[in-house]
Amino acid sequence: MISKVIVKFLFLFLFFGNLVANLDKAVFATEVIPPELQGIGITEKLGEDLPLELFFVDENGASLQLKELLASGKPTLLTLVYYGCPNLCGFLLNGLMDTLKQMSWTAGDQFQILTVSIDARETPDLALDKKENYLKEYGRLIHKKGWKFLTGKKEDIQKLANSVGFGFRYDEKQDEFAHAAVVTVISPSGKISRYLYGIQFNPKDLKLALLEAAQGKIGNVVDQFLLFCYHYDPIGKTYALFATRLMKVAAGVTVLGIFLFVMMQKKIKRKE
Repeated sequence: MISKVIVKFLFLFLFFGNLVANLDKAVFATEVIPPELQGIGITEKLGEDLPLELFFVDENGASLQLKELLASGKPTLLTLVYYGCPNLCGFLLNGLMDTLKQMSWTAGDQFQILTVSIDARETPDLALDKKENYLKEYGRLIHKKGWKFLTGKKEDIQKLANSVGFGFRYDEKQDEFAHAAVVTVISPSGKISRYLYGIQFNPKDLKLALLEAAQGKIGNVVDQFLLFCYHYDPIGKTYALFATRLMKVAAGVTVLGIFLFVMMQKKIKRKE
């Protein structure tokens, strides 16, 4: 009797779950992406290597190979923006700045930041102006290599964007670039470790992403413990505490146990 009830419950659960999933697919299938937004977005390429042979120009006009820019032995926060952006790029960098100011770690010490313009027309002078504004807002003394603002040639920009799955498109009518908002976390060896989406970032998520990228080689004992206790939830796009999931599982087991106990009691009473 009990087994039949459980089987029926599971059948109904799977049936309605499949029905909802198919309805979602039908809704998404009817949505048409405007031509100006086609190809825009992020295709995650976790674990893949950046093309270290590419060259970019820093805010001081120095031509540097990506391999050299990642040679610090620290994890890197990579942001693809453009300095003349009137909207999203500023929101992204401002949101990142707000998070950096809340962290005890400092750019240039435990990690570094590379901000790369996706507009090949932009110059080192513009990059320098943008860097000075953000460092003033940061309010901390950092190493000159702690946060680089870069420009580059169109082909190198495109290759870098392709390597991290960053899709963008230039709109000639608006003279603007359509693109997503994301911070890509890069390991010291140049591998893509994590993507953090949006224009606001949880300091805990940013710190754990950096710890993960560095494979626990930065931070103190408490930081290592945090890395052990948390794991990245790809659905919620955040780091979740293992204990939380364990509590949910325990709650589910408890509910199932109560259900089975009640059914067994009913069966016993019927026999009596």
